[in-house]
Amino acid sequence: VQLVEAGGGLVQAGGSLRLSCTASRRISVLNHVAWYRQAPGKQREMVARLTPGGSSDYLVSVKGRFRVSRNIAANSVYLQMNDLIPEDTAVYYCNVAYASVSHWGQGTQVTVSS
Repeated sequence: VQLVEAGGGLVQAGGSLRLSCTASRRISVLNHVAWYRQAPGKQREMVARLTPGGSSDYLVSVKGRFRVSRNIAANSVYLQMNDLIPEDTAVYYCNVAYASVSHWGQGTQVTVSS
């Protein structure tokens, strides 16, 4: 399974970005999907996830600003990021689990300038 991310870039604080992650295999409502990020010198952390039941969870610091969604027809997962702050600067990775096997994208850099 290949996951290809896109949509990262440089944005000013207060701006928005929309990350996308397209899979080489169908993403259904039964798959766990999530976005993680890793800032320099820090551990990778879960930013947002969608469970097969349809519920979503968010890192406390992004709740209300980020929104995770999926488009089954497009085999894609998205992360809409609004009101970005410099602390959101990191490499963002999508993660999709198929039959309990976790797959990762290559990562996309998000840089928020103050």
